[in-house]
Amino acid sequence: MKILITGSNGMLGHDLIDILQKNHELIPTTSKSLDITDENQVMEFICDKKPDIVINSAAYTDVDGCEENQELAYCVNGEGVRNLALACRKTDSCLVHISTDYVFDGTATEPISEDGEIGPISVYGKSKLIAEEAIQEILDRYFIVRTAWLYGVNGKNFPKTMLELAESHSEISVVYDEVGTPTYTPDLAFGISQLIESDQYGIYHLTNSGSCSWCEFARYIFEIADCDVKVIPVTASEFARPAPRPSYSVLDNKNWIEKGFKPLRSYKDAIKEYIELIK
Repeated sequence: MKILITGSNGMLGHDLIDILQKNHELIPTTSKSLDITDENQVMEFICDKKPDIVINSAAYTDVDGCEENQELAYCVNGEGVRNLALACRKTDSCLVHISTDYVFDGTATEPISEDGEIGPISVYGKSKLIAEEAIQEILDRYFIVRTAWLYGVNGKNFPKTMLELAESHSEISVVYDEVGTPTYTPDLAFGISQLIESDQYGIYHLTNSGSCSWCEFARYIFEIADCDVKVIPVTASEFARPAPRPSYSVLDNKNWIEKGFKPLRSYKDAIKEYIELIK
């Protein structure tokens, strides 16, 4: 298949290329080669390339930055995706869109399935929800993939930050009252590679298995990396940031499993592999 990837220079984009290039013809794009916020450019580019599938991994993902640059957040995360959906309708291309656990409000007490009650509490979450709604309004053939707490070899992420801080700190304060599932981008990319081989369109939650708080995750990272660092648990309110975060956003990969796909491995196994790669 011919697959166009937006945000190909991002953390997930790199891993999508690594996995998909073996069996598919890829058209990798960045914001310089394809500005998804430019409706005319998107339409012309996609109509010219005529991809079978468009995978949108482009996004404004700075959650706090979204609060301070709301117009940019809605433009990239909302209108940009609408532009892609309109172009995909024109070329009869399937759209794969990467969404987020931030479309939920965080008040759940057990893993959230795809039909869970939506209620974003941040501009980032609201802008990503607009994209989901636009896709469902415009297209019949789409995969909306909600995921969470991404990290990978390429780009900034929580494990990398923790290991960098460990080099100069003996104590690190980490939030304990936000719970989710750390997800390794090569595992997510592999899952997407399986999904696009099917015609089982719709919304999917896709994360590594298991869950933890940021505090628990940090402690496990230091344990695996053999770092002698004391992790001090703090509340999210003590660690004040511009954007509110969901306090509980563990995603139940219900549709993924019901459609016969194998659950992704445990986040604990994934972080072990990551640390071995970067150390």
